[in-house]
Amino acid sequence: MNKKLFAWILLFCCNLMWALQFTGIKLIQEEVGPYFTVWGPMLFSLLLLLPFVAKDYAKNKRSPREILAFLPLAALGAFPSQVLMTVGTRFSLASNAAIMVLILPVLTALLAFLILKEKMTRIRWICFGVALIGVILCSTNDIRQMNFGSEYALGNGLIFLALIGNAYYNVGCKKIAHKFTGMEMVFYTYLFMVILLSPFVLYYEADIFSRISSFTKDTWLGLANLTILHNFLSMVLFFIALKHLEATDVALSNYLIAFFGVPIAAFWLGEKLGTSAIIGGTLVFVSMLILTLVESYGKDKNLTLE
Repeated sequence: MNKKLFAWILLFCCNLMWALQFTGIKLIQEEVGPYFTVWGPMLFSLLLLLPFVAKDYAKNKRSPREILAFLPLAALGAFPSQVLMTVGTRFSLASNAAIMVLILPVLTALLAFLILKEKMTRIRWICFGVALIGVILCSTNDIRQMNFGSEYALGNGLIFLALIGNAYYNVGCKKIAHKFTGMEMVFYTYLFMVILLSPFVLYYEADIFSRISSFTKDTWLGLANLTILHNFLSMVLFFIALKHLEATDVALSNYLIAFFGVPIAAFWLGEKLGTSAIIGGTLVFVSMLILTLVESYGKDKNLTLE
């Protein structure tokens, strides 16, 4: 199978699992604080990854210097992406955050151009525009509720910094993806993330450790979802895909979260599935399908539009 096509298939799977993240958070939010929501599944994922990474470590004989390459990615990328988004949403509105996330592919494309010298081809711009329209149609409720008044300036600023961190992480990982296995990249990122997040969990949510034994079935189901699907499997597949695709393509694929998220919310959480959401989801899917086919086969058949 064409390697790029296989990578795109993996990205579709990743975005499906990332769309399930919001359902997982809904299931645990009554018993688990925002910092443990990030920290706990990452810690559990480290334990799942340890046997595989230990084998890779012995085989590749990683030096401390190689492993420390993940420290700036975690500290400047993944950490602000997770923490500032959590804190920013508290000082803003969830609807503001949902709309601001739409600029993530643009920020990633900009950093990919500056750092990796990647280009936004004409087909990417077209698919980006169609997907953006689709996501907006899926987000009509958020658009109605958004408020960018001065009272939310701090929160909106933190959300924007979180998006820059996310974009930097995507681009930074692409730069070193050829040196590590997918499992290694997930493991070392989470290792530094757990270290960086531990003070926040211990200071703000220390009481959670005494309540773990009383977690409900829904809470454990949500944690299992976030650990196995969101933090473990999806991220391993993500880094495998990243080896064969440009960071810009990976960022554009994030619009598939809206495509998968709408029916998941309707089926699992009982949210209403409106006509605009169906049309929007269709536009997102079709635009990403076209981009997948052109990026996978375009260079061989002169289909790529520069």
